[in-house]
Amino acid sequence: MKMTKTLARARRKVRIRKKLAGTVARPRLVVYRSNRHIYAQVIDDLTGQTMVSSSSLTLLRGGEAIKADKEAAAKVGKDLAAKALERNIQTVVFDRNGYIYHGRVQALADGARDGGLKF
Repeated sequence: MKMTKTLARARRKVRIRKKLAGTVARPRLVVYRSNRHIYAQVIDDLTGQTMVSSSSLTLLRGGEAIKADKEAAAKVGKDLAAKALERNIQTVVFDRNGYIYHGRVQALADGARDGGLKF
């Protein structure tokens, strides 16, 4: 079978998820990246519930002009961090979801750190 980008990402994702798990004390911050938007959510894996979420799509609906770039990813990270701190979540485990830690994924992580999350 030919190794495609999608298959390579899926294999990386499985390898990462074997090692990561979110708890109530330290939930998992997972990132999804599409061509137009970037999504992030904080998940408690013990109960399977999403505690906080943010995306460039919700910020777009909120009135901000957003493109699919690093600046938008940083805004999503800061927005997610603000929502998480409101719910008293200060430390998370970062799950890059098989994406390479570069570009928009890195910008989102840096934005979340600037917003006050620790990981």
